[in-house]
Amino acid sequence: MTDEPDTLDALGLLCPLPVLKARKRLKSMAPGAQLRLLADDPAAVIDVPHFCNESGHRLVSQSETDNHQIYVIERR
Repeated sequence: MTDEPDTLDALGLLCPLPVLKARKRLKSMAPGAQLRLLADDPAAVIDVPHFCNESGHRLVSQSETDNHQIYVIERR
């Protein structure tokens, strides 16, 4: 496992695509690996934490830049 998380660019995608793409990517990752998800869909602030809670993955961090959100998700 590397120190730097894989990055999934979901910019420009609307609900539910950012979460669906994150689910697919996480499925192929080893437990404990981290995924950095970039999203600009306003619904992602609700969808991503809900997805992590429902699927058992850990939401490590959630932050915002001027034009998008950054989520770091740890696969469980």
